[in-house]
Amino acid sequence: MTASFDLIVLGAGSGGYACALRAAQLGQRVALVEKDKVGGTCLHRGCVPAKALLHAAEVADAARHAADVGVIASIEGVDAARLRDYSASVVKKLHTGLAGLVASRGIRVVEGTGQLVRDESGLAVVVGDNRLQARHVVVATGSRPRTLGLPIDHEHIVTSDDALWLDRLPRTAIVLGGGVIGVEFASAWTSLGVEVTIVEALDRLMPGEIPAISQTLTRAFRRRGITARTGTAIAEARVTDGEVRVRLDSGETLAADLLLVAVGREPASEGIGLAEAGVSLDEGGWVRVDDHLATAAPGVYAVGDLVRGPQLAHRGFGHGIHVAERIAQLSGRSDLRPRLTPDHLVPRVTYSSPEIASVGLSADQARAAEPGMQVDTVTYDLTGSAKAQILRTQGFVQVVAEHGGPVLGIHMIGDRVSDLVGEAQLTVSWGAHADEVAELLHAHPTLDEALGEAMLALAGKPLHSHG
Repeated sequence: MTASFDLIVLGAGSGGYACALRAAQLGQRVALVEKDKVGGTCLHRGCVPAKALLHAAEVADAARHAADVGVIASIEGVDAARLRDYSASVVKKLHTGLAGLVASRGIRVVEGTGQLVRDESGLAVVVGDNRLQARHVVVATGSRPRTLGLPIDHEHIVTSDDALWLDRLPRTAIVLGGGVIGVEFASAWTSLGVEVTIVEALDRLMPGEIPAISQTLTRAFRRRGITARTGTAIAEARVTDGEVRVRLDSGETLAADLLLVAVGREPASEGIGLAEAGVSLDEGGWVRVDDHLATAAPGVYAVGDLVRGPQLAHRGFGHGIHVAERIAQLSGRSDLRPRLTPDHLVPRVTYSSPEIASVGLSADQARAAEPGMQVDTVTYDLTGSAKAQILRTQGFVQVVAEHGGPVLGIHMIGDRVSDLVGEAQLTVSWGAHADEVAELLHAHPTLDEALGEAMLALAGKPLHSHG
């Protein structure tokens, strides 16, 4: 069967379904091809179930430390089956709502694995016996866990896909990778009673954040009983008598009930006909795109985790909307002139305890981007925040600004600093100056005040900080 559309979206994750919804809203006839379920990795095997797990961990910590604030409570244990049911119920509700929304927009959902083709009949996606033709195709097939060639058995040596839906929690676990995924699992599992060791090949946890955040996180994890082995990699991993034994390249040997391989994700760009259709890939399998996410193949775009950069669901979401509006503009259906959010302005959050949130440039990145620029940096310690004291959290807010110019970056660590990243993104993205933000009143007592205090200090009038 052959059918024609204005736009075909290959992949129904965050980038794909956002593109489909926006394109339909702009009057385009859209087909959405998905081999699994609408919602993709984020909804079914990533962000959403991971944050449900982290919420359960927060509840466990609240009960564990309830006596510190005068509430008598205790933890009898963790029921892994009920935890799975809780996560699954959240996912199911969101999936049902999303599927209904897609249907209500008149988007045709085609189930199966799509293959991009370009032949004498034009551009198309082939799904089984169906040939879907369109002037434009958006490839949004996302990413999959990297494994480094380790023997994943989905029971003792697992990826994050497996770890989110365990039948039972391990007593001990080794987490390979000290980035976002590894740190979040290490934090959640520790709160749920698992003894965790992190192994990170680079010299610090969260190497994508500023060093001060890595140092603060390492101290916090040490207080929580999480062991971190940095500057070393796994040389070998094997399962013996139901136990994972890991040999590090430092020569040390570790043993645990479970090994989580959390060393990032790689683009799912193989086997869908990209190169054959004229799409250019780099050596890592990432799709090469221009400033509007167009590939080397006319009419073909790529969004989300296929494009080298931060692997974040909201980045893919923004990509999808941008491409839908760009295609509508080029097709004469819209007067919009969409602008793509640059990667450094995409907010980043790690939902560990303590949380990490950042947006924009670090001081070193700012100086590298414009040699000779004078950069000012102010760090406000959360010990001066009433709300932080109430929450019993430690950390800081660091603001980076051009001397006499706009704020260039904001970097934060502490419980619930994710609540501040919206204001941080607006401040950096709109090029606000510290003295402008300092004029705003931040409600008391909130963590927001930490941002306000840092801006006051940068404006030359610190109140609750030394300077």
